[in-house]
Amino acid sequence: MNVSVDLCVVPVGLEGSLAPWVAICHELIKESGLEYELGPNGTAIEGDWDAVFACVKRCHERLHGEGVPRIHSTLRVNTRVDREQSFRDKVPSVERLIQH
Repeated sequence: MNVSVDLCVVPVGLEGSLAPWVAICHELIKESGLEYELGPNGTAIEGDWDAVFACVKRCHERLHGEGVPRIHSTLRVNTRVDREQSFRDKVPSVERLIQH
């Protein structure tokens, strides 16, 4: 089953910018070969359920391996079985409706 998720990973117990930690996760997501799009408050990732969740797990494992003592992640999960739809299809679909 395919899944589309919005992932926001927040290291806890560290000071400073989150950007270096986001960059580490971004590299892992990129290496996974999954479709993704970096956003201002998280990253959209889509693909096979097991591959997506394995990627999320790798992000956690890697950040812990880099010394992050605690990680708080939010994950929004979307599945659809009646037709194929990419996360990149959703915004244009709404934009078509709101254009005057």
